[in-house]
Order: sequence, then C-alpha cells, then structure tokens
Amino acid sequence: MIFVRADQGKNTRSAMEDDIKKLVKEVLEKGYLMSLATIDDGGVWVSDVIYIYDDNLNIYWMSDPNVRHSKAIVKNPQIAGTITVNNPKEDNLGIQFSGVAQKIEGARFDLAKKHYTKRNKPEPKEIDDMLQGDAWYMLKSEKIELINETLFGFKKQILNVHE
Repeated sequence: MIFVRADQGKNTRSAMEDDIKKLVKEVLEKGYLMSLATIDDGGVWVSDVIYIYDDNLNIYWMSDPNVRHSKAIVKNPQIAGTITVNNPKEDNLGIQFSGVAQKIEGARFDLAKKHYTKRNKPEPKEIDDMLQGDAWYMLKSEKIELINETLFGFKKQILNVHE
C-alpha cells in the first residue's frame, strides 16, 4: 500500500491524471473509427465515424447534416461513444466516453488536413471543397473511461474532463 502525505495528494492526483491522459491519447492516436451513440425520437442509434482529436481530448468528425446521428445531435447534444484499438486475442484496449457534441460552422482547413492524413488521402488545398455538403462536429468529453487490460486488468481508469 502506498501512503501519500496530505500536501502531496493534489500533485499525485494531477500526475495520475496526466498519465491517464497520455494513455487516452495513445488510444485516440491508434484508433480509426469511433462508434458514436445518439438518441432521437426513434430511440438510441449508433454510427461509426472516422475521427480526429486535439490536445484537449476534443474529438472531431465530418458527417452529412441530414443523416440520423447528425440530426439527433441538433435535438439532443448528449452523446456517448467508444473507440477500441485491440485485435482479437490481444488485451482489451480502448476508451468509452460521454459528453456534449455540437456542429461546427466553416470548412476548418486545419481539421480537414488532419482528417485527410488519417485517411491516407492527399492533403487538400484551401480552395478545395473539403466538406462536399458535410459538416464538422465536435465532442467535448465530460467523462472518459480508459480500458487498458495490460496495465490495469479490467479496472477502468476514469478521467473527468472539461469540468
């Protein structure tokens, strides 16, 4: 058992959060698809989207504003999702999260470059119509649960973000 002095508790907690954030970023970096759960008048709906992320653990994706999950976000921005990066017969590795999503206005060339790179497509030029009718969406996670079986067994590591 490790004992922490009262005056060290905050620094230790902060260091642990930093370590968990690094592990979450590793999952975000290794992953390609995010399973995105929304809810609308028809009930719960899950869609897979190609995502990118930023250093603040915000997650972005492009989507047609007229598809079910995009319409659901406009009505109810509370969403949840998962990203799993392990293969069969490997230890579980992924994240589960919940938060608030929103549609972002504009072409966001900075996001498009990252998105195209992730998809192994040639980098777009700023004059290109990158969205082609789609729109950008952003998730601000409120809670992220890291599943890293190699390091923690089946004990999820919880990170509360954007509080």
